[in-house]
Amino acid sequence: MSNIDTKFTGSIPEVYDSHLVPILFDGYAEELAGRVARGASGAVLEIAAGSGAVTRKLALLLPRESRYVVTDLNGGMLERARQHHSDDRLEWREADAMDLPFADGTFDAVVCQFGVMFFPDRVAAYSEIRRVLRPGGRFLFSSWGPLDENEFSNALVQTLIALYPVDPPLFLARTPFGYSDADRIRADVAAAGFVDMTVETVRLQSEAASADDFAFGQSYGSPLRLEIEARDGPSLSTVRESIATSLAARFGDGAISGRMAALVVEAIAP
Repeated sequence: MSNIDTKFTGSIPEVYDSHLVPILFDGYAEELAGRVARGASGAVLEIAAGSGAVTRKLALLLPRESRYVVTDLNGGMLERARQHHSDDRLEWREADAMDLPFADGTFDAVVCQFGVMFFPDRVAAYSEIRRVLRPGGRFLFSSWGPLDENEFSNALVQTLIALYPVDPPLFLARTPFGYSDADRIRADVAAAGFVDMTVETVRLQSEAASADDFAFGQSYGSPLRLEIEARDGPSLSTVRESIATSLAARFGDGAISGRMAALVVEAIAP
């Protein structure tokens, strides 16, 4: 993983939240929040909350007496998430999944949407998550499925390969879509000591008001921007235009729709 991959800085959190969350993350956030809320949830920890897609859904579903701690490694993303809430029940903490600042057995559930791909050592992070769960507590997370089953993102990567034939910026393929093997995920979660694991493929449709909405969101609202700007070659605006043109050619003018697939995991702390 490149050091660039975790740098959600500058205007990236705002664009990520305004463009990518509605197109890619809202549907999965609703689905994952529902799973968390259906179980025991007296104390919930969210890890790598980003701009708060799951937070916004889950805060509405948890009982008023529940404790809900929302964390992210990136202060800019966490602040963006906080701006959506006036709920005094929520606690906000900058925290690293590799070294959680909580006592053993603190939480009934830990949830993480599309964040585990960024962990530098997933087994170590999962072990840390198991530590802060009470016995019988649940760990729920999602990771993107194979790139070729996520149509918008796959089309974007193919466009970048064509634009940069020698050294394409492959943030999406490398990190967000770099942890899509269900057997590998099962092995990592089991190695961290979890039991009673399920791994389910959840397929949804991605909807965008235009091809340019997705092109702008990815080129200006993710670490892909930093990877493009670090290269000699087409300008960021040219890359955005090329992505939009490619998507429109494949999915049509105006509003577009494409298939998405993600792996949703639930495991129990012994």
